[in-house]
Amino acid sequence: MRPAVRSGLALLMMLAASSLCAGHPLAQAQERLEAAEAALRTGRYDEAIDIFSDLAQREPASARAARGRSRAYWAVGRYADAERAAQRYIAANAGSSELWNTLGEVLYRRGKRDEAAEAFERALAGRAGDALIARLNLAILRYDRGERAEALREFDGFIDVYNRGRRLSSEELTAVGTAVAYLGAEEWQLYRDALRAYDEAIAADPGNLEPRVRVGELFLDKYNSPDAAQSFRDVLAVNPNHARALLGMARRMRFDGEPGAFDMARRALEVNPDLVSARVFLAELLLELEEHDRAAEEAERALEVNSASLEALSVLAAIRYLQGDAGGFEAARRRVLELNPQYAELYTRLAELSARNRLYFEAAEFARQAVELDHTSWRGYALLGINQLRTGRIAEGTRNLEIGFEGDPFDIWTKNTLDLLDTFTEYDEVRGERFVIAVDGKESELLSLYFADLAEEAYDRLSELYGFRASTPIRIEVYRSHADFSVRTVGLVGMAALGVSFGPVIAMDSPSAREIGGFNWGSTLWHELAHTFHMGITDHRVPRWFSEGLAVYEERRARPGWGDDVSPGYLTAYLQDRLLPVAELNNGFMRPAYPEQLIFSYYEASLVCEFIEQQAGPRALVDMLLAYKNGMSTPEVFRTVLNTDVDDFGGQFFEYMDERFAVPLSAMRPDREMPHGRAPTREEIAEWAESDPGDFTAQLAYGHILFEDERHEEAAVYLERAKALFPEYAGAGSPYWYLALIYKERGLPRRAADELTTLTSIDERDYQANLELAEVLEALGDRAGAAAALERAIYIYPYDIAFHARLAELYSQTGEHDRAIRERQAVLSLAPVDRANALFELARAYYEADDMTLARRTVLRALEIAPGFEEAQGLLLEIRARNSGGTG
Repeated sequence: MRPAVRSGLALLMMLAASSLCAGHPLAQAQERLEAAEAALRTGRYDEAIDIFSDLAQREPASARAARGRSRAYWAVGRYADAERAAQRYIAANAGSSELWNTLGEVLYRRGKRDEAAEAFERALAGRAGDALIARLNLAILRYDRGERAEALREFDGFIDVYNRGRRLSSEELTAVGTAVAYLGAEEWQLYRDALRAYDEAIAADPGNLEPRVRVGELFLDKYNSPDAAQSFRDVLAVNPNHARALLGMARRMRFDGEPGAFDMARRALEVNPDLVSARVFLAELLLELEEHDRAAEEAERALEVNSASLEALSVLAAIRYLQGDAGGFEAARRRVLELNPQYAELYTRLAELSARNRLYFEAAEFARQAVELDHTSWRGYALLGINQLRTGRIAEGTRNLEIGFEGDPFDIWTKNTLDLLDTFTEYDEVRGERFVIAVDGKESELLSLYFADLAEEAYDRLSELYGFRASTPIRIEVYRSHADFSVRTVGLVGMAALGVSFGPVIAMDSPSAREIGGFNWGSTLWHELAHTFHMGITDHRVPRWFSEGLAVYEERRARPGWGDDVSPGYLTAYLQDRLLPVAELNNGFMRPAYPEQLIFSYYEASLVCEFIEQQAGPRALVDMLLAYKNGMSTPEVFRTVLNTDVDDFGGQFFEYMDERFAVPLSAMRPDREMPHGRAPTREEIAEWAESDPGDFTAQLAYGHILFEDERHEEAAVYLERAKALFPEYAGAGSPYWYLALIYKERGLPRRAADELTTLTSIDERDYQANLELAEVLEALGDRAGAAAALERAIYIYPYDIAFHARLAELYSQTGEHDRAIRERQAVLSLAPVDRANALFELARAYYEADDMTLARRTVLRALEIAPGFEEAQGLLLEIRARNSGGTG
């Protein structure tokens, strides 16, 4: 009998082999199935749907074809079709459990949680091939219902599955990684184990993109943007239409502050219009733009797909809160907690979105509710801490950040902030009536001489202007390192701003944090304090464009030359229709379309405020702030306060631009381009300047060339012409600077002084021009003018001992003794080599101010250092004589 058996086996093997030959129906089906799966994997979804559908009709018992068909449908958001495809297979194969998990996944995406749970349970009971995946899905569903303890036990069981040593498929290893990632909230070390499981899943099947997507999402959740980006790029290299990978890239862009997040999310929705997480992400972006109605539309579209989406309901709650819709907020909040009573992410999302809309006190309160609901909400602790810091509660904020970081040491924002807080021991706190100024101890003695006085002046001026007194004390933190300022502001280095106001707390760069001429710290402080008033008046409900525009306008009203200036780039952008309409100005701050648009939007918004005041009076600006406080949108504010439509106003504003800048606009040549993008030659510039005397750029450029060639008389002709064409231009290479040098060289100091006076009245950052002007004016005998120039220079760079000494002498000569004393104190704070002489000069300033007590005390300090200092000895005798024998 044995030979017969062998012959039978051989026959079966031959039959099996023949069935796999090319052209055989089974082989053809296999090839088509593989082709469909390849199409699905590479994002050719329509092709995949067509092949899977054909195979499902021809082979109704093929679970693989039915599952592929369902997944292809849900990849493009056709969830109803995906559900029907799974149900058809189940109906046609009553004895099979193979599509129950797939059906459950589709049902869950549609918000049918009870039906999904039943489907997962049936897959488990029937020991389907993907039963382990069903087990994970059921645990996630329970977790999302708030059945946390039971879900965590289930997740923990996946560690046992892995440790048993059974060979797991790529899909099963992905499930293990996801389960372990959920456990990471309890034990952060497990995130590394999750990553290891995902890596093994990728190794087991490099064509399975799901673990790669989850790796990217995990990296991003753990603040590792570079590795997240690489993971998403790897997926998109295989499947450029992978909606979740596109969304992941959008989230990564937002994380890094890069432009393009909105467009990338839109690409994800073009692939899958019903991707709920993408709709939620867009809603959040729109909230940051303060476009509440559009944000609500996105959230509601997400809820049409999945009415039980916790993230969509949470973002809708945030929208209703920011709209001032208390009823809508409470309804959304209640619905979330009905679905999951332990969903702390409701409150962390509310906290994050409130903070992004500058509602820092509210953000702290929402974060507090998050940690009360879930003691492992490490993000909640971090948000609570950071917003307590923003509202001046330093000790409490530090404690909560430490708790958050202990639970999630991957949080780079929290780590950076804690590292920064560790340096606060090196800061001095200078306390006044209304301000606490925290300054690095190395420069607190110097900067406190100026910061406090300017802050008090700004407070008084703004209080009078707005009829409102901001709550005090206001904390001002001044950072010697721009990186430290950036960390204080956003938790990461790289922020481009100079200062930020959280309302009761202002953070800003120290003058030493930037190169000389990099910024004007005085105008920056004034700008940020203006924000404190704007937020106080409106309960932090002022839109970004208006607050920024008004703050820049306040700079210009504070001092001549302060605030942003018009530039050739700005005027060129206007001529090229690249400036935003007034109704869309917020986009320029929150979603700039090109690198310069943010800067242009600051200046444009300030001009809008200037135009409003000209048209409706200064009270209109205050009334607009009060209207925003009452919850009005920008169109409503314009209709109510200005009696105009915002679009009509925008047209009037551009007419104002045409009139105000008529001369320099006519001198711009935005259409001139060089072939191949090369720079023009000296000869070409000369030709342009000669042939077109109305071309500002050509006149200025040729003036520079002639100046460099030391043909100064000829240069002056072109520089004067450039100045006449664009009188408000005082930026790099300004004609005013070169003309001043020319006139000084010619022995015309008064004309040089006039050029420098105009330059420094426009440009707030030109340190050298102020020093040069002071020298020229002093030579002309104008000590008060020279002192004013040096006073302006202090707000740019206050670290030069020589100019403080020079300014002290000027103030002494003009009889401004308090300021002379201040400047002598500044010299002393800068650690002069001859400290005894610096003390002597300070004592002399006190003596001239008739303060014999401080004069005597200070000169004695000089004599302690240099007992033989004859001039100090002489001053001490004079003090004693003045006191008529008194002790001082």
